Amino acid sequence: MTSLGYINGRFVSLEELVLPIEERGHQFGDGVYEFFRVYEGNPFMLEEHLDRLYRSADLIRIDIAPDRDELRAIMDELISRSGLANGDIYLQVTRGMAPRNHAFPSVPSSLTMTIKPWRELAPAVREQGVQVLLHPDERWLNCHIKSLNLLPNLLAKQAAVEEGCFEAVLVRDGFVTEGSSSNAYLVKDGAIRTHPATNHILGGIARIAVRRIAEEQGIPFLEEAFGPEELLAADEAFLTSSGIELVPIAGVHGRGAIGSGRPGPVARAIHARYAELTRQR
Repeated sequence: MTSLGYINGRFVSLEELVLPIEERGHQFGDGVYEFFRVYEGNPFMLEEHLDRLYRSADLIRIDIAPDRDELRAIMDELISRSGLANGDIYLQVTRGMAPRNHAFPSVPSSLTMTIKPWRELAPAVREQGVQVLLHPDERWLNCHIKSLNLLPNLLAKQAAVEEGCFEAVLVRDGFVTEGSSSNAYLVKDGAIRTHPATNHILGGIARIAVRRIAEEQGIPFLEEAFGPEELLAADEAFLTSSGIELVPIAGVHGRGAIGSGRPGPVARAIHARYAELTRQR
């Protein structure tokens, strides 16, 4: 079993030097990406991820050369060649390779992928919950596009890390939008609340799963923005992404605990069902 890469028709070692200098993803961040978690050889919610990939590419006017069937076949072969039944796939599509110029070139798009073993969370993360840092949301206005331009996200995450926090929870115009690499939720009076899926957030695929599970379990799922004070007054709170699945929030750095300061029953129930769904395929 090994980590493995793919670039424009070739499967490559991750140690091989393959990125041309005049690649627009490298020069401009001119591209989009997706992250897929693979469970027992199957990328979870593959079609939803591909929907978002093609939607993001359309919004920045990149034509993804492989169609969906071809992409699925490439991913299947990447998984097979790597020997990793459980792994993380990053897929990136850029506008291609051309002499540096802001205007769009007439060149084919470029496709790269990697598969690596899971980045496992320590059991205490879910058992005890995590601390988060409130941070200004300084990103652009098209956060619904899963673009390669992640510098504001990186700076927010680093600010959180330097304060000993798991995640930065972003605040724009007095409302919590999402985490630097996750969606954010609170639970109040038995109902889940999260920011509406506008251009101010990236609608996560794990978020879709959480909504489906909530509906299945009869838990109200409300797309309603909330502020930091409402977050602090919540009964529970949690984060989701494809990589972390669901992680409870125990407290806000410098502001105190949320609820009991421990993972609550709604977060536990949602994640238990999520774990069943990912592992029963």
